Amino acid sequence: MKTLIKNIKKLVHTEDKPKIKSAGSEMAKINSIDNAFLLIEDNKILDFGKMEDFDTKIEIDKFYDASGKMVYPSFCDSHTHIVYAGSREIEYSDKIKGLSYEEIAKRGGGILNSAKLLHETSENELYEQAEKRIWEIIKQGTGALEIKSGYGLNPDDELKMLRVIKRLKETMPIEIKATFLGAHSVPANYKGRQTEYVDSVINEMIPVVASEELADYIDVFCDKGFFTVEDTDRILIAGMKYGLRPKIHANELDFSGGVQVGVKYNALSVDHLEFIGDEEIAVLLDSETMPTVLPGAAFFLGMRFSPVRKMIDAGLPVALASDFNPGSSPSGNMKLISSMGCINYKMLPEEVINATTTNTAYAMGISDTHGSIARGKFANIFITKPIPTIEFFPYAYGSNLIEKVMIKGKFY
Repeated sequence: MKTLIKNIKKLVHTEDKPKIKSAGSEMAKINSIDNAFLLIEDNKILDFGKMEDFDTKIEIDKFYDASGKMVYPSFCDSHTHIVYAGSREIEYSDKIKGLSYEEIAKRGGGILNSAKLLHETSENELYEQAEKRIWEIIKQGTGALEIKSGYGLNPDDELKMLRVIKRLKETMPIEIKATFLGAHSVPANYKGRQTEYVDSVINEMIPVVASEELADYIDVFCDKGFFTVEDTDRILIAGMKYGLRPKIHANELDFSGGVQVGVKYNALSVDHLEFIGDEEIAVLLDSETMPTVLPGAAFFLGMRFSPVRKMIDAGLPVALASDFNPGSSPSGNMKLISSMGCINYKMLPEEVINATTTNTAYAMGISDTHGSIARGKFANIFITKPIPTIEFFPYAYGSNLIEKVMIKGKFY
C-alpha cells in the first residue's frame, strides 16, 4: 500500500545518503525541503522531494494533506527506565526540602524504593503500566525506545522486568531495545557486601539473561556511591562474553571514571555526563561511543548541566534522551527534552534535531532503519500542527504541537 503525504510546508531532516551519526559542527546542519511530498510504501519510506517533482502517474492508496504543517522523523529515545511500578512523588517532596539524590538513596528511597515496589507488583501489572506510558510517548512523537531493567536487583525480579520488556517488544508498534541493568544499585540485603552482589550479577543473572535472549545491551551505574570502575570492569567483561554490548551510566554525580571504562570496552553510549572534563572529551573523541545527555534528570534533580556546548565545539557527537523513570525524570516527552537542549544547554534547534534522532538512533544501534527521513528507512514520522519555523518547535516548550504520528507506515 502506498501513502502520500503532500503539500508539506517543510520536510525536516532528509538524507539522500544517511549518516550513522552527526558530530561537532555537522550537528548544526539539517537538510530540509520546502513544499514537499513524502511517499510511503507499506512500512518504509519510498521517496521524497519537492511537490513539483512528484510523479502524478504513481497510484496512491491513501493521501494526507499537510498544508501549512511540517513533517519530522520520529524521536528515538535511547535511555529510559519505563518499566517500573508506581510513582515516587513523596521523594519529590524530599527533594524540595533539600535532600540530595544520595541522601534519599541512603534512607532506602530512590532505586531501592522502586525495587521494593516492583517486587510486589505482578508481571501483568508491570506490563499494563508500561504499555500506557509507551502509548503516551508515541503520541508525543517517539518512534523508538530503549528500556533498561534495574529495579529488580535480584535474579527473579530482574528477569521479571526483562520479560515484560520482551513482551512490550512483541506487542508495541515501536522499535524497542532491552538493556540489562542489574548493577543499578546495591540492594539493601547486600549492604556492606557490594563485591558479593557484583558476583551475583555476573554468575546468577547474566547467564540466564543471555540464555533467554532477554537483553540487547548491558549497563552499569558507574558513579560515586554506586558501582566502582573495578566493579564495572568485571560486569562488562562478563556481559561481553555473552554478546551484550555495554551502555554505561557515567559521571552523573562526580568524575567517576565511568566514561573511560565505557570507552575501554567500546560502549555504544555513555549516559548522563554532568561531570565531563578535557580528559573525558579526549577519550570520547578517539572512540565510537556516543555521549548521551539526559536533560530531564539534571532539570528535575537541580543538578549541574553537562557541558554540551564544550563537547560539540570539541568535535564530539551528542545525543539527548529522556531518562524516563519514576525518581529523577518522570517524563518521556522528547519535545520537552528538545526545548531543554536549547534553553539549558545552549544547543541550536538543528543540533537538537540531530541529537534526538540521528544520534539517539546510533545510541540504540538502529541507524540503518531510524533517525532521519531517508529512502528505505522505516516510515516513523510526526506531523506538526501549523507552525512558522523549525525554531518554533523547541521555542514553544509547553505547547503540544504534534497533530499526527506514524509508526512503520501506520497512523496513530
